[in-house]
Amino acid sequence: MQASYRLYPAIALALIAGGSILLEQSTRVDDSAGEAVRSGAPDFVAERTRIVGFGVDGAERYELLAETIVHFPADDTIRLHQPRLLLRAIGSETRIVAQGAEVSPGGEQVDFAGGVRVDRRIEGDPRPTTLRSETLSVWPESHRARSDTPVQLTQGASTATALGLRADNLFGTLELIGNVEVHMPSRQQNPS
Repeated sequence: MQASYRLYPAIALALIAGGSILLEQSTRVDDSAGEAVRSGAPDFVAERTRIVGFGVDGAERYELLAETIVHFPADDTIRLHQPRLLLRAIGSETRIVAQGAEVSPGGEQVDFAGGVRVDRRIEGDPRPTTLRSETLSVWPESHRARSDTPVQLTQGASTATALGLRADNLFGTLELIGNVEVHMPSRQQNPS
């Protein structure tokens, strides 16, 4: 009986040692996760993703498709590979495609880059307006857009080029900036 009492301290020491090893390992995992956040490693990756946003009235406002979505917790940004964004509004539909995009923290700004193409269709108008540029920044909530790289606008046979643009759909304004060239074919007079 006396010999079993002598084992209790050894068992207690073994339990403390085992607990220390487990504590050290769990702390090491937490440190490596913290290091990944500090080093700029992503914490979330999704492939072939579809995100749909709805307005307060329940109507679909936008649909975002992307081959890859990656979230970086260090600066709370999201990077999209091959994004395709469809924005719906009353009487119009706008599609934006690009090679990539970066979404700012909170989603206030989306910076599209690489072969950006925008197609806007207005209900009742058979001619879509098309914009091509290498970059385009979009503020979805305020319906604004900006490009500081050369742009080409096309609507039907009419074209315009410039070094950049500012657009504000809330006020229905489009400003072409720098070396603006516009080509509008003359209308054929119909002799009667």
